Amino acid sequence: MDREIIEKSKKLIDSTDNKICNHCLGRKFSDVLDFKDNVTRGIEIRKNLAMDESKECSICNDIFLKIDDDLIKKIDDKINYLDVKFDTFLVGSKVPKELLEKDEAIDKEFNFETENIKKEINREIGKLLEKHFNKEVGFEKQDIVINISFLNDVKVRIQINPIFIEGKYNKFIRGIPQTKWPCRKCKGKGCSECDFTGKQYKESVEELISNTILKETKGFASKFHGAGREDIDVLMLGSGRPFVLEIKEPRIRKIDLKLLEDKINNINKSKTAYHNLKFVERNRKAEIKVSSPDTFKIYKAFVKCENEFDLNKLDELKALNRIEQFTPTRVEHRRAKLVRIKHVKYVKTVPIDSNNFEMIIKTEGGLYIKELISGDNKRTKPSVSDILGVNCMCNQLDVVELSEK
Repeated sequence: MDREIIEKSKKLIDSTDNKICNHCLGRKFSDVLDFKDNVTRGIEIRKNLAMDESKECSICNDIFLKIDDDLIKKIDDKINYLDVKFDTFLVGSKVPKELLEKDEAIDKEFNFETENIKKEINREIGKLLEKHFNKEVGFEKQDIVINISFLNDVKVRIQINPIFIEGKYNKFIRGIPQTKWPCRKCKGKGCSECDFTGKQYKESVEELISNTILKETKGFASKFHGAGREDIDVLMLGSGRPFVLEIKEPRIRKIDLKLLEDKINNINKSKTAYHNLKFVERNRKAEIKVSSPDTFKIYKAFVKCENEFDLNKLDELKALNRIEQFTPTRVEHRRAKLVRIKHVKYVKTVPIDSNNFEMIIKTEGGLYIKELISGDNKRTKPSVSDILGVNCMCNQLDVVELSEK
């Protein structure tokens, strides 16, 4: 062993009156001594110094003695109590602040640049748990995080990480919102107005899928992330709207999504449908939420005019292109007030009678179609009302398709 290491290790041991365990002694030389672990490093250092092993440690306060069979049993009991299934895990820990400060003071005094004590604690617990559960530590991705607090009594808390399921949905009936809406009167607490459900509407696209998946996964709660949303009175047809469903604290992670998809669609037949369900990573929920403005939407609108319109002017709607749309009145309470520039790709019209016509329109995502038709008191320019010279309104609207081109 290098003489410089021997001299430095002797000074460290002397500074603690030999009250230093092999974990803490070996850890300080982990960057210069190549042994399998810190304990082995500590033992080898003592052999070279002909010094006995210490029975107590003034640096870690003997915290490594608490990493024993009793701790593993406590963790095992907690996991069994929760009845959680997992393949990968990570260990986290909380240790007394003064312990960390002592460890850092030693580093500063002797110019050590090695890992801090928490990393070794987590690693030592992780090694025991890998053997006990026959599972792997997952540094990049893990099903659960096992948190151990050494602040007073040893306490164990299990963090169950969420799962994310991507798919597309269709909505076949009007009056169903995309996500759960709290009751406007009681704000979700439950009152006579909402029949004590806490909800403004009885069901939603989110709940019609999440209720079943929560039962299958024994999850705690769900959160729906959609690629935009249609109004409550608008159908979602075609290949469907992309979404990611986040299931929080699922105690069962491995489920057959194809069987589940069939089950959910059978339950919700004629209301909603869900397709191409698959597991995805966490970052996909953010990608889905910002993807809506990058897509094109095809709508079918039934337009009702206040007065008879000039049939010849319908062709002028085909020239719609650049639209300047100030935040619509109906959403200004929840959207920033600004002018959005959107583009129309094409328009097709089919007259129904002198006051009504059908319009198929393909636009960039984020364009409000109802206001494109009405003009919204000149907030949208140009508008169908402007071009036809009569007040128009969208009587019925369907999303026919979403596409990237």
